[in-house]
Amino acid sequence: MMAAQQLTKGSGFLLLSYYCSRTSGRDPLLSSCCSLVNKDKGNWNSHRLLSSSINNASAAAAVTRPFCSSNQAADSSAVPVTTDPVGGGDAVIDPIAVAKDAANTLDMRVGHVIRAWRHEEADSLYVEEVDVGETESRIICSGLVNYIPLHHLLGKKVVVLTNLKPRNMRGVKSCGMLMAASDASHENVELLVPPDGAVPGERVWFGSEDEKENLPDPATPNQIQKKKTWELVQPHLRTDASCVASLGVHFMRTSGGVVVCGSLKNANIS
Repeated sequence: MMAAQQLTKGSGFLLLSYYCSRTSGRDPLLSSCCSLVNKDKGNWNSHRLLSSSINNASAAAAVTRPFCSSNQAADSSAVPVTTDPVGGGDAVIDPIAVAKDAANTLDMRVGHVIRAWRHEEADSLYVEEVDVGETESRIICSGLVNYIPLHHLLGKKVVVLTNLKPRNMRGVKSCGMLMAASDASHENVELLVPPDGAVPGERVWFGSEDEKENLPDPATPNQIQKKKTWELVQPHLRTDASCVASLGVHFMRTSGGVVVCGSLKNANIS
């Protein structure tokens, strides 16, 4: 009965051990195998622990693999993957690489705040006129009244997300978003600041300096909305311990250097 119970455990090692005990001495080749099995019985616990470790790691990797929503492209060939060394070389989707590729389809630009004033119909909103290097400046509404004094906006260089669909905000058409960092309590908010010398209209991206030449064309506002690009990217955006804006290990930068905030470390960016 004990041997039968061991056989049901699914271990090839136990199965061979049991078979050897039943057929010992009948076949020279089998006897050789059996001698190896018997020799390694003392190491059985280490074999079992190693097998368990590998299986558990593979299962964990499978659980953490992200899935594609109905709004994302289903073509797996376009999804960045890495190799899972524990799981036998299985391809695993890299969520940071996916988010970085998506982020670089966002049209983030250096902006210069020309004018700013309080929204007449909304106490929490500023209205800004921002130069982003286009023929005409953009009008943008920002909910910053409770966090940033008006005079801290005037004349400032900022980072503007320009390819979101325009929104009507209490009668004012807002054509973009000023990007800012905020702490966990959302009591402190600071605008992201481009490096000195950054020119209005200059593109902002995530990655190394060399990647500027290979950036994809910005997506259209319709594509951004349909693919929920901002919703995919935003949870990965933070400042690091040096207040540098980052997506995972990839810095937000312009050709003149990295983008920072004033003092908020490990803060969310939106």
